[in-house]
Amino acid sequence: MLDPQAQWLLDLMAARGVPPTHTLSPQDARRFYLERRSVTQPPPRPVAEVRELVASGPHGDIPLRLYRPAGVASPAPTLVYYHGGGWTMGDLDTHDALCRDLAEAGACAVVSVDYRMGPERRFPAAVDDVLAATRWLQAQATELDLDPQRFAVGGDSAGGNLAAVVALAWRDAGELVPLKFQLLIYPATDMRAVAPSHSHNGQGYMLTSDTIAYFRGHYLEPEQYADWRASPLLHTDLSGLPPSLVITAGFDPLRDEGRQYADALSAAGSTAQYICFERQIHGFITMGRVLDEANTAIGLCGVALRRALA
Repeated sequence: MLDPQAQWLLDLMAARGVPPTHTLSPQDARRFYLERRSVTQPPPRPVAEVRELVASGPHGDIPLRLYRPAGVASPAPTLVYYHGGGWTMGDLDTHDALCRDLAEAGACAVVSVDYRMGPERRFPAAVDDVLAATRWLQAQATELDLDPQRFAVGGDSAGGNLAAVVALAWRDAGELVPLKFQLLIYPATDMRAVAPSHSHNGQGYMLTSDTIAYFRGHYLEPEQYADWRASPLLHTDLSGLPPSLVITAGFDPLRDEGRQYADALSAAGSTAQYICFERQIHGFITMGRVLDEANTAIGLCGVALRRALA
């Protein structure tokens, strides 16, 4: 069964007539995604430092936001975080509370990346931005009081997809300083959307098959689905990657492809931990105001980050 708190949230949305994302324009979807924070997200926790930054990239400037919790030794270990939202919506503000919580739980600096999105800037613009921002941060680490030897990447949903892609690209490019960890929260790993959970959970649990099609349509052309920069599960070599924690939700269309990615990492000899919150829905980790298991998941992420970045 669904977590009763998740069922309450779905019932509330139905009672209020909340329109499905795929029925909205991208502009309205972005506005609604930002506005609903007040219903589902906890208040932003205070941290010692919040700093706006701008990285340079091939498509222009990339806004970043750095969070530093109190009590973290200098230079700080760092999680570079890519927000979710289907490569179509989401920004630094939609994931502000989560990044603050991850910084506190993980005892690390967190830098959130505001990458370009579709339909205005389609694939691979988001990939180009997150790679450029992560390289820029490591190059500027000393100036920013960050430890370039202790960088992790992470994200939720579309951001989890981008984190997996960054880890692969980083390894393939033979970057001088390897990444230490990847935090993949209900990641999209196969744009073909063929895993069984896409059928089992495709309707009724907030993220639907219609909304997934809407997001893919704004981000990709069908002939790009098999590109590993869109579908990291389809990369031919998943060995030699940084250790990962993959978190999924039982009532999520993306559940099975998250599990498939964790299994493929393990089969290739890369270290992977996998945890499924069996009674949860897609997007739950940002909903700590109404879903207790969101806070449990953040705590688990924090433990994994502390260990990986120690």
